[in-house]
Order: sequence, then structure tokens, then C-alpha cells
Amino acid sequence: MDTDLLKTFLEVSRTRHFGKAAENLYLTRSAVSFRVKQLEGILGVALFERQRNNIQPTPAGERMLGHAEAVLTAWERAKQDVSLSQLQSTQLAIGAGPNIWDAYLQGPLQHLHIGLPGVALRTEVLPPTVMTRQLMDRTLDIAISFDPPKLDQFELVQLGQINLLLVSSLADMAVDGVSSGQYVKVDWGTAFNIIHAQEYAALPVPTLHTSSARIALDFILNNGGCAFLPEHLVQQLLHKGELHLVHGANAISRSVYVAYWAENDRLEQIKQAITFLIDDGL
Repeated sequence: MDTDLLKTFLEVSRTRHFGKAAENLYLTRSAVSFRVKQLEGILGVALFERQRNNIQPTPAGERMLGHAEAVLTAWERAKQDVSLSQLQSTQLAIGAGPNIWDAYLQGPLQHLHIGLPGVALRTEVLPPTVMTRQLMDRTLDIAISFDPPKLDQFELVQLGQINLLLVSSLADMAVDGVSSGQYVKVDWGTAFNIIHAQEYAALPVPTLHTSSARIALDFILNNGGCAFLPEHLVQQLLHKGELHLVHGANAISRSVYVAYWAENDRLEQIKQAITFLIDDGL
């Protein structure tokens, strides 16, 4: 299987347009069309319904998406594995959502290589569904999230907790006084959304919805507003008076979990990494 065919298929699926896919891949439109037809010939099925300005995956194309991503991920990992230097004996693939990197992992990750001599790290920002699939495909060793996959074949370990504070760029703001255009909603997972719906339903429709705490922080510092952000991320800004606690809003705690496959052949390195992340976490 030519991996270029899979890359082209995924780009057409993403853009829903042969011309845009060709631009992004630095190919001609005819080359993109030819590659898709090659892949369809190999598989013996049509992958796209071709209508003018409306390219949609067929049911077979939808099913092929996950397989194509898994094959390309496995291939990239294989290339890195066989290219390890003499000082590195194995590779560890770690996946987490963007809010996890911002809220929990940036500090520990900078020192993880020290605690794992001889291990090359591969880190990816992934949505929960993709992390679960890659754990099952054995292309991901560790998945870190607020809402871990609850499947029998996965081991779960709690790494730590973060406290989310509703902070504002404006002083003396009360939770019942947040106006339209002043609220930024950060995606902190299912349990957060449940508490948010129960206790903060009166907050206005978000002017920005993001999965990154860093994006939310930059937005409210530059444009004003308020958002639930990790305590450690805003402590200094609160101390300097650049941010302020919103009156009447309680902190919301979220637990951070790691999931891994219990029969992974890198189990020793996985457990070492988890121990290090717990010791160096928040």
C-alpha cells in the first residue's frame, strides 16, 4: 500500500474538494483524482460521491477514515522506531487533548526525558475518540484525559487534580453580572459540562468556545472577559492584579487520568512515565 494514496484520501475527506486537496498537497488536481481512483481500485469500492462542488465520503469512505489514520500513524511510528539512535532503546507515544497539555503536562513533559533515559518521546494532541482508537490499535502507549475510556482492556491511573477558577480581566465582576460577549467557555470534559449546566446556566452564550486554556487566557487578556482556567496558570496574574476572581463562582476540580493497555510491550517504560508524571505533576 502506497501511503501517499492514504494521505491524499484523508486530505480530500478533510477538504471535501479535489482542488483544495491538490493545493494543500502541492499536486495537480488530476494527480489527486488519479490517486483516489487508484485507492478505490485497490479496495474495490467507491470512496467518494462526486457531485459538483459537493464531494462526500460514501459509507465505505467513512469506514475507511479510521483505518487510513491508523495505518499512517503506525507507519510514522515504525519509521521513528527503526531510526532510534544508539542512545535510545525504545519510543513512547503519549496522547492528550489540548486542554490537558495546557493545564497539566507542560511542566512535567519538559523533564520527562530526564526520568526516562534511553526513551524517545512522541507526543500528540488528540481528541478522546482518536486516543481510544489508537490505544486499541497499539499505536498509542499512553492516553491522558479528564474523561478516560472505561474499557476492560485498559488500565486507569489518576495522575492528579487541577482546580479551575472563574477569572476575569475586570475587577469586582460577579457571576450573575457577566454580560453578553464577556464569557469564554473552555472545554474541560464531560463532568465539567454537567456542573457548568447545573450551576452556571445563567452565564451568557460564549463569545468564544475553545479546547485550549492558553487560547482562552490570551483572548481575555487582550479582549476582556472571563473564563474557567487552571489555578496554577493564573496565580501570578491574580497576584499582579491583571486577572481577578469572579465573585460567587466556586472552583471546579477535575481529575487527570492516564489510560494504557496492560499488555503493552513497553509496560516497564509506561509505568516509569506514570510514576514520574505523578511525582512531577500538580
